[in-house]
Amino acid sequence: MRNGWADGPSYVTQCPIQPGGTYTYRFKIENQEGTLWWHAHSSWLRATVYGALIILPKKDTSYPFATPKREFPVILGEWWNSNPIDVIRQALKTGAAPNNSDAFTINGQPGDLYKCSSKETTVLPVGPGETILLRLINAAMVNELFFSVADHKMTVVAADASYTKPFTTSVILLGPGQTNDVLIQTNQPAGRYYLAAHAYESGPPNTPFDNTTTTAILSYENQITSTQPKPAALPAFNDTATAAAFTASIKSPRPVKIPGPVNENLFFTVGLGLFNCPPGKTCSGPNGTRFTASMNNYSFVLPKRQSLLQAAEFGIPGVFTTDFPATPPVKFDYTGNNISPSLYQPVKATKLYPLKYGSVVQLVMQGTNIVASEEHPMHIHGYEFYVLATGTGNFNAKKDTAKFNLVDPPRRNTIGVPVKGWAVIRFVADNPGVWFVHCHIDSHLTWGLAMAFLVENGVGKLQSTIPPPLDLPKC
Repeated sequence: MRNGWADGPSYVTQCPIQPGGTYTYRFKIENQEGTLWWHAHSSWLRATVYGALIILPKKDTSYPFATPKREFPVILGEWWNSNPIDVIRQALKTGAAPNNSDAFTINGQPGDLYKCSSKETTVLPVGPGETILLRLINAAMVNELFFSVADHKMTVVAADASYTKPFTTSVILLGPGQTNDVLIQTNQPAGRYYLAAHAYESGPPNTPFDNTTTTAILSYENQITSTQPKPAALPAFNDTATAAAFTASIKSPRPVKIPGPVNENLFFTVGLGLFNCPPGKTCSGPNGTRFTASMNNYSFVLPKRQSLLQAAEFGIPGVFTTDFPATPPVKFDYTGNNISPSLYQPVKATKLYPLKYGSVVQLVMQGTNIVASEEHPMHIHGYEFYVLATGTGNFNAKKDTAKFNLVDPPRRNTIGVPVKGWAVIRFVADNPGVWFVHCHIDSHLTWGLAMAFLVENGVGKLQSTIPPPLDLPKC
């Protein structure tokens, strides 16, 4: 809270840590408990620079469920047989989509189903009759992932470091950036069981993607390591119904006081686009174009010499403007199949949307079918928000407001905007500073599917951004 200097995205809240440099992140954990994660936020460095950030209950308190016998972080990642920075550089050079990953990983290891990797497969040792807590994190760059455990049901108890109403499922859906805490009971015959994850591919048919499966092993004690683990059942890659059903099952554990009345009614389109190829160049996107992405028809451009937060705090002119539109500049059939090509090209800009301290914000994020439609995991830095509803088609306030969950909506920091659909969230703008809003599919972020809120200071020190630390990296 009030400390964007500890947030991390390059050129948003700080300049990047220079080669050989150091920077110490100092922050206070408030009102959060459960599983989060930390990662690099510069180019594609987060492909390998990430880890779990686990917030335990306060001293002398316990979980709101039976204390598990063992806990394991289970971090789902993505692997390329080349330098990930080279992967995105090549994509930006040609205008094409980045090459697909060569493997997925669990705790850094691809698992038994890939060539040459079985010896290092991640193994989680358990005993019979135990309650096990798995802290699931999707650290993948470009893929939402389905996850399951062979012959074991999972009880979801938390999402994005907020406890949830427990529900039991055989499959989990995690978008990049999302976390889930799940309990499993080791109530099966002694043996070895696969944990497995593969892509949820929500894009159009024939879209190339990494269709491999990563595995780890849940191994009951004293099992012979040569026995073949039991396979885990995963949904079809394009099983949108299972994805939607899982997301809809997540609710707060008890009724919540929804903030209101709403002061800021915002409507942001999120989706892809195309730029014409520059004269004299050859581009490898659709029909010789370059891929891009945007929110409300603006493709976000990061500054190069100053962070947005520094520019805001010190009044440095020319770094950004504060005229990001509250609604799309052009209204159209967002999810239709006949979108005019004139809407394909967004405008490059560095625009922020200002919010008064304490204002209640309701934001509709509407997916578009420009170029192609797919699910977009949208993340807001510095905030948790209530997810009031998600749905398909174009959001219709007259009809869809009736679907809002105003009793026990989940509290999240990342929500998947469904393919050809929408999500509605609500939060109080009580954390001053500049806070990045972006798709957590990193190719989309790189292409400009982002914007930022400029939350103004309130009254007095306790409602204002703290001064920057002395070791804040310089550009």
